[in-house]
Amino acid sequence: MSLVNRVAGAIFILDQLSKYLVVHLMQLDQRQEIAVLPPFVNFRMAWNQGINFGLFQSGADVMRWVLIAVALVIAAWVWLWVRHERHSQRVLISAGLLVGGALGNVIDRVIYGAVADFLNMSLPGIDNPYSFNIADVAIFAGALGLVFFTGRPAKAA
Repeated sequence: MSLVNRVAGAIFILDQLSKYLVVHLMQLDQRQEIAVLPPFVNFRMAWNQGINFGLFQSGADVMRWVLIAVALVIAAWVWLWVRHERHSQRVLISAGLLVGGALGNVIDRVIYGAVADFLNMSLPGIDNPYSFNIADVAIFAGALGLVFFTGRPAKAA
């Protein structure tokens, strides 16, 4: 199994497991908020029908399927691209982060109609209104890694 697949699989499982534990077992979907290490870390339920920070939110079911299709196309393109060219380990890990995170959020959209966001970080006196999830962190880190590490020659194995 390739490094990309292992990283993507680990992120996907970690994301879905965290959502199941927090949203369902801890009943965040009913409680709406759980103070973990206030004000720094809280669980705050948010159903995101858009992309990051709720951009392009729409209650229309067609937008849900458009976002699913876009995420699948991007994940597939990145996965195929790293398979057909030689890349450094950093690029492969970055690709795995992006693919695993994208698939984690796709599953949410298919099952719930929206992405389950629950991680909230704030500072004393500053209440951050946004929540995110592990998949979001992985997508962001993976995209950043692809920007920074792509184009550098891969070392010979």
